[in-house]
Amino acid sequence: MLSPLQLSFRKRDTLLSKTTNAVRLVDGDGDGFPNLFLERYGERLLLSTRHDELLTSPLRQELNKLGQSVYWKHLNQHQKTAPEHLTGPEVTEPFTILENGVRYRIDFSAGYSQGIFLDQRNNRKRVQKLARSGQTVLNTFAYTGAFSVCAALGGATTTTLDLSQPYLDWAKENFRLNDLNPDSHHFCKGDTFHWLKRFQKQGRLFDGIILDPPTFSRDKQGKTFSVEKDYGELFTLALSCLTPGGWILSSTNCRKLPLAVFQKQLQQHQPSFTLLETTPMPNDFSGEPYLKALWLLPKS
Repeated sequence: MLSPLQLSFRKRDTLLSKTTNAVRLVDGDGDGFPNLFLERYGERLLLSTRHDELLTSPLRQELNKLGQSVYWKHLNQHQKTAPEHLTGPEVTEPFTILENGVRYRIDFSAGYSQGIFLDQRNNRKRVQKLARSGQTVLNTFAYTGAFSVCAALGGATTTTLDLSQPYLDWAKENFRLNDLNPDSHHFCKGDTFHWLKRFQKQGRLFDGIILDPPTFSRDKQGKTFSVEKDYGELFTLALSCLTPGGWILSSTNCRKLPLAVFQKQLQQHQPSFTLLETTPMPNDFSGEPYLKALWLLPKS
């Protein structure tokens, strides 16, 4: 008889292939494991929990038997630390995963986040399909540039924007992993609002824009950004930098913001010749549908 963990693994079998080796194997309540999440990155596993009960849990014994590298991340909003080694061989160097044939660099020692958010898998694939040769795509709050890589693989010239130079350097490495020359693309360090206003003044337009901001942030001048209050302003600025007939991916993982309220925020600024299309999370995310993704697309 299969254990609950083995049943969760089996449900994801069809998602794993020669072109994708990174998925969520256990998704909390959706798989009968409250406050516990397990993700596969190649041959390595990352366990995330909101509790410390794992230390005495039979689940830990089951993970030990897998013989794989398992790291444990404590989901604590007040103290965000890198995952700790739990069992199996230690992972001392960055490594590469595959998602829909695209390569990404992962680093378990890089801090609280390991280099990619698996819940955006389907949206990245769609960006690659929408991007075309001769087009331009702007990726704001870009982190390690996963969306930029997909847009570039689709043929577009990309602009990758983030506050962190180390993340921009990481994004360039992701380009190289996919035989893309980062020198043929643009990388901008700084605040998204600042850059969008600058692009607006320059009359610089993009055929596609990705907006995936943090739930809350504060700039050097002390100005705060909150998804619940300020996403509409961000969306309006992005619209001013969008070519006629272009698209925008707007997403947020803010659990406090219902999809209907998020959609209403954008509809207040939505041009009449466009439509807003929502997309569900990937199938391996069977628990709380926390990620909201809305695509602004031209009406056909």
